[in-house]
Amino acid sequence: MVRFAVIGTNKITDGFLNAAMLCEDFKLAAVYSRSKEKALEFGSKYGVTLVYDDLDELAASNEIDAVYVASPNSLHASQSIKMLNGKKHVLCEKTIASNIKELEAMLKAADDNGVILLEAMRPVFDPGFKAIQDNLHKIGKVRRLTFQYCQYSSRYDNFKNGVIENAFNPKFSNGALMDIGVYCIHPMVKLFGMPKKIVASAVKLENGIDGAGTILVEYDGMQGELLYSKITNSKLPSQIQGEKGCMIIKEIPDTRELSIIYNNGETEEIEISKHPNNMYYEVEEIVRLINSKENAHKHNKYSVIEVKIMDEVRSQLDIKFPADL
Repeated sequence: MVRFAVIGTNKITDGFLNAAMLCEDFKLAAVYSRSKEKALEFGSKYGVTLVYDDLDELAASNEIDAVYVASPNSLHASQSIKMLNGKKHVLCEKTIASNIKELEAMLKAADDNGVILLEAMRPVFDPGFKAIQDNLHKIGKVRRLTFQYCQYSSRYDNFKNGVIENAFNPKFSNGALMDIGVYCIHPMVKLFGMPKKIVASAVKLENGIDGAGTILVEYDGMQGELLYSKITNSKLPSQIQGEKGCMIIKEIPDTRELSIIYNNGETEEIEISKHPNNMYYEVEEIVRLINSKENAHKHNKYSVIEVKIMDEVRSQLDIKFPADL
């Protein structure tokens, strides 16, 4: 049994716990919040009474094996490193770090302390993504990919009314790229690696943060486009085009429908069976790694490429975070 604490008492943490509680070797042991009262209130929903309002105490606790970090992006590095130095395994929400400098420091802390750091990149651990990997060969040589995730944010309504929440605040290393663009980048990286060319554009909002963006990438013999937005919705699926057919993906952050339309007009529907909440699989994987005493290097290498791409995109778009200074 792996005893977890959670940093963050938001809807994301609720979603995480709803999935994690289904994992046989997961146990919620403690809750952290800057407010002990808030931690107690959140913990009461899950029958947990051990709470912390001091990160140093949590890091030093003998009653915790691992920590799920679901704080704003700007706090991921400092909080994760503190936990890693306390010999705690860390499952850190996406985007795992503000920039590559932070991520490298996080990975060093994990290796120095012999513990696991894993990005909670839910799409790439679930059976939907495995189905993409297992069937990709059927479409022949890949020539183009289009991954998109455009989801209108209710927080954008507040933004338009002058209320700047975390999701649209560069102070917290946020914005459309960091919040949902990452769901297009990481699966692309895991399938095809680092592109040799990146060209980015974005719709910037009044405070300089990106509300939507497009990234064009180039590989040897292949092109790609990544479309993401927090200020519009899209009803179109993602796709990968090959010389023998086209793979249709609904949707890239949580693939539940997958088909291939071949050049001869035939369509193959690929069956996917999985949990209703695909955060289950990221929990299952870190628990497996902990129990088997493995490291997470095979996963971390994709997070490194992801963050390097995002650094390049932000550089082209002139989007700077306090964490970059």
